[in-house]
Formats: sequence, C-alpha cells, structure tokens
Amino acid sequence: MSPRFQEEPVRVASAPADTSGVRLRGWQLSALEKLERHKKKDFLAVATPGAGKTTFALTAVRHALVARRVRRVVVVVPTQHLKVQWAHAAEAFDIHLDPNWSSGYGALPSDVHGVAVTYQQVAANPQAMRTLVAGAMVVLDEIHHAADSRSWGDGARLAFEEAHQRLCLSGTPFRSDQSTIPFIEYAGDEARPDFEYGYADALRETAVVRPVYFPRINGRMEWTAPEGLTYNATFDDPLTKELANQRLRTALAANGDWLPAVLRKANSQLMHVRLQDPRAAGLVIAMDQAHARGIAALLYQITGRPIAIATSDDPEASKKIEQFSTGEGMWIVAVRMVSEGVDIPRLRVGVFATNTLTDLFFRQAVGRLVRWRGRLEKQAAYMFIPDDPRLRMFASSVAQARRHVLKKPSWLDDGSDAFATEELKDPLADVLREEGDGEEQVSLYSALSAVPLDVNGRPLQDNGVVEPEEGEPIPDLVDGPSENNSSFAADPWWSARLAEPVPAPEPVPMPSRDAAPVKSPLARRRDLREENSSVVRDLVHYTGRGHADVNAELNRKVGIKRISEATAKQLEKRLGLARAWLAKY
Repeated sequence: MSPRFQEEPVRVASAPADTSGVRLRGWQLSALEKLERHKKKDFLAVATPGAGKTTFALTAVRHALVARRVRRVVVVVPTQHLKVQWAHAAEAFDIHLDPNWSSGYGALPSDVHGVAVTYQQVAANPQAMRTLVAGAMVVLDEIHHAADSRSWGDGARLAFEEAHQRLCLSGTPFRSDQSTIPFIEYAGDEARPDFEYGYADALRETAVVRPVYFPRINGRMEWTAPEGLTYNATFDDPLTKELANQRLRTALAANGDWLPAVLRKANSQLMHVRLQDPRAAGLVIAMDQAHARGIAALLYQITGRPIAIATSDDPEASKKIEQFSTGEGMWIVAVRMVSEGVDIPRLRVGVFATNTLTDLFFRQAVGRLVRWRGRLEKQAAYMFIPDDPRLRMFASSVAQARRHVLKKPSWLDDGSDAFATEELKDPLADVLREEGDGEEQVSLYSALSAVPLDVNGRPLQDNGVVEPEEGEPIPDLVDGPSENNSSFAADPWWSARLAEPVPAPEPVPMPSRDAAPVKSPLARRRDLREENSSVVRDLVHYTGRGHADVNAELNRKVGIKRISEATAKQLEKRLGLARAWLAKY
C-alpha cells in the first residue's frame, strides 16, 4: 500500500456514499452493499452502458484496499485503450494502476497498487499473472470477452483461480453460446448476475442515460453474387441469410449513393444537436480499415473538417480516442475501437455502418451514445441504421425498454428489461429464408449500386424522410415532414422529464483535500521514465559504454534491480544522478 493509504485510512468512511469523495448513484450503493455481504469469491455485476460500472468497481477496490482485505488489484480489459482509461479513472480514487506493465517487468513498484492488462496479455502468460494476483482483487471488465477465444478463457481461469476476490463486470447480459466463461454461474445458457441494472432502470432515474432513437433508412441495392448472378433488392425484400449479408455490404459501400446520403443526414442531425450542445459529436462504426478511410473522406467532403479515425491495428488509436474525447472535433470513425467500454460522453449521433450483426455488438455500440453529460435537460441520442431486418430487430429491443419505461404493457409487467433480456418475436422468420450454409465468398462478390429510399419507396433526397422508428415520431429529428419533426414533448419519456427540475450534474469523483499536482501520477511516472531513457542515451553517446552497463550503474545507485520496479521518487533520484553524471562531459 502507498503511504497515503497507510497514513490516512480514516479519510475513507465505512459508508460507501462517502468513499473517496464520490457521490454514488442508488444502484451503485445497492450493488456495493450486496458485494460487501457476498460470501463467494466471484461477483457478477451487469449494468447498462453509461450507468457508471467503473465508478462502482473502483469504489469497491478502494474499500478492499483500505480495509487491507487485498494487497493489490488487477484490472483486465478487452483493449489497449481501456487499460489507459481505467488507469486514469483510478487516479481520482487515489488508486495507482500501471497500464504499461508486462510479465518481464518483475516486481511492482511500492507506490503502485496494481496493473491494468488485456485478456490477450493474460492468455499469453497466465503463469506470470498467477504470481501477481496472490492476495489480489481482480476486476474482469466486459467478462464475456473471456469467451472470444478458448485461449482467453483458459488463460483467465489459470491466471486468476487463486485470486482473493474476482469482480466481473458487463454492460449487457450475455449467453454462454459454445464457450463457458470462467467464474460465471449460469441458469441454462444465460449468465446469472449477482446484481443487474438495466437500460430501462437507468431511464427511470434522472440524468443517468439518454433515450436513443433509431432513424432507419431503406434502399435499393444491386450487386453481383459470387456465383455470377446479379440481384436487385430493397431491405424489405425476403432473402436468404447469405444474400441479405451481400445486400447490406452493398448498401454500406463508400462509393455508392446510400452511405453518403445517410452520412449527410446524420451530420445535419449533429449540427442541429450542437446548437444546444456545442461539443456534441458523432461516431461512425465502419467495417474495416479501408472502409473507415472511405467514410472519413466522405465526411470531410460533407463537413470540411478533419475527421478522426481509430482502428484496432493503429498504435496511436488510443491517443486519438483520448484527444477526440476531450476535444471539439465533430466525427470519429472507428473499427472495433469505440464499440465497447470506451467513454466519450459527448457522442450524441451515430451511424451503424458495419456488417457485424450480433445483438451484443449492436447494444454495445448503442451504449457509446447513452451516457448523460452536464446539465442539459434534453439529451436524446440518434443511431442511424440501415433498415436491415436484423438491425431493425436489435433496435426494437432497445426501443421497447425506452418506450415502456413509464407505462409497460401487460406482457412486460413481469419486470423484465427489454434492452437487457427481453425475447422478442423474431421478425426475421418472415424476411430471411434460411437456405444453405457456409461463408459468403466475399472475394467474388461485387457491389453495383445502392440508392437510398424514403418510406414511400422513392429515391431519398437530402431533405427527404427517414423512416420513423416503429412508426413513431422521433423527437427533434431535423429531417422529414412535420409529423416526424415533433418536439420532445410528443414523447411521454420527455414529457415526464421536462416537468422535473433541472438535474444535478452527473456524479464525479471529487478531489481530495490534499489535492494532487496538476500532472497526474500516471503522467508523471511516464514522463520520468522517458526522461531517464533520454539521459541514458546521451550517457551512452558520451561515455562510450553500453545501454545495459549505464542502466545497471544507475539502478545500483538507486537500489533497484530494474527501472520497471522504481517508484516515482526513485525515478526522480535516478534522473538526478544521471544528469549529474552527464554534466561531467
């Protein structure tokens, strides 16, 4: 434990509401109380995106550290960017995580409480993690990713089976499918959470999440299938699953007419939203890197402004997302980088332009738009989607939860949350005729044309009509006839919310009384390591000695075996010694 935890444990009250100066939401308090009473080693909390899972988890971690129930913490996440995001969030709780740790680093510095790693890192060397997690609390964020590959699940089980406590988190309920996820209890093939807080639950409260609406746009697509036949179909025409996949790819082609028209409409909506929320931003989820670049080029033509691109293979992707999150840019285009966990609260408009068609992926993508921000009383979000019947079904499950928050029909009176668990009648049975198996031969497929259509089947103009979600008016949608461009008061959810007082700001961690320096400990440690490396390079140049020799000499004087084990104070001392050595030349 760091000196701050040893010297000031009384600053953290036993009541969760006072932990680290954070004002917790009702569900977080309830979840923490249930976790404190929980007797088993594993605890699964499922909370809708935007509800504050990270705050809940870090409060639980701080409780455990201050009470000396655990010695350290290990946070496991799906992506590299989320390691940094968790480390930054932890600093507000006086918890210091190293997102750059690797199995070759050796012991943790004494001023670091733990590490943030990816599931892939764990799978690569689970034995190294076994040593680290002795007496530790492990937080497994988006735990369903442990089933992404067998090695990930097996690695997590081997690495963390001896941990003192395991807190599993997910933004959406999940199924086992073919791979049973470690540390999870199941009821049939459904994961059984120890605490659940759904989208409808969050909508019932004030200033937690935004209602999301789904403008759906039809189209007529023409393409050549792998077998050489040419097809022409709208999204309303019944097709086999394979042909439906080809139809969607045709619509999403950056060189067609459908996608540019949708991007223009989405940008018009974003410009309208920015009249009241000047920092509001938009997200486009693309199919692959080339597709993302094509979409960015289209958006640049539409807006005349730089477009951020974040792809999973870009080493700078995490930095780009962080800069976009805190900046003023209008649009970010992403490929499997912003669909899950990433926190950009200013996102208000989205375009689902990917052919990844799973309910879980769709709900995680929608989750990027739901986080309530600031004191604005109207914060609807809009996800523009192709009118593909599968996406229509996914969107309907979200809309059902939103639509019935105030008054549920009898078939939802059992308290189920449509966004989370509702089993809807599958409309695909009447639209997709299942014929044949096997993967689509994409290499032989060719998109010919994609024309956007309005609700009457006519070519969609820039000022045309987008299909209203479930036939209902979409509040404050800038496009379409008067009946679809209704005010927020036309929606019962907004009618109730507008009658309430302006909500207080979203709960945020408050600074401690002995406020930390302007530069965060994470940034300070990173800068010290970079400065140490820079001076060592200069010493190698002037002394003629090797890097290993210079580093070993400096480490010996500071009393460490390797620089990765150095505390911030030791890094400062090492830097001072290196500069004094360099001054002799």
